[in-house]
Amino acid sequence: MTGARQLPLDLPVTPRYGEEDFLIGSCNDAAYRFLDAWPDWPERFTLLTGPAGSGKSHMAAIFAAHGKGVVRDAATLELALLPRLVESPVIVVEDADRHRSPEDVLFHLMNLARESGTALLFTARAPLSAWGLGLADLHSRLRLATTIAIAPPDDALLRAVLVKLFADRQIIIDTQLIEYLATRIERSFAACRDIVAALDSEALARGRRPNRVLAAELLSRMETSTQD
Repeated sequence: MTGARQLPLDLPVTPRYGEEDFLIGSCNDAAYRFLDAWPDWPERFTLLTGPAGSGKSHMAAIFAAHGKGVVRDAATLELALLPRLVESPVIVVEDADRHRSPEDVLFHLMNLARESGTALLFTARAPLSAWGLGLADLHSRLRLATTIAIAPPDDALLRAVLVKLFADRQIIIDTQLIEYLATRIERSFAACRDIVAALDSEALARGRRPNRVLAAELLSRMETSTQD
């Protein structure tokens, strides 16, 4: 039957978080160099901020591997776990501004980390001022942390991110499609992630490789949906 659509399998895409897979550009170079300088930090606590998909988790994973530390989502932290956690040289607390554990848990973690000499790296999408913290002591303590931010990608990094996202899905793509997408999508990591996922799904459904025609159709559809 011609024109039949296939049902794409919703297989998980596992990002590669190795140091060799991290893409460095002007938007993240300063943050990367700062984390790489550990343990020569001015403070024990650091807050890494950046938009969704900007590479915070990747950068944090590299940092944790270098420091032989642990990575925990803020939502999974509990008071009973803290004494064991601070036995690690470094701790990464992911998504500290989203689905947070109780604020007193974060505060106790910072106190225990200071006593034990453990380095703490918090990742967040929003700056501290937008977290809406109710515990004044926690807010004051976090204000003393070194804050480093990841900016939107430049042209070169945007193209490199697109290539990497396709590679993560084991899709070999030609440079013309990368150039086409890079000049038409929003300049953000999230936009890269969304268009690659959409192209992969649609190409699988149609039993074909992603190409400029399909990309143009999807971008037009996305633009129309945002205007409705």
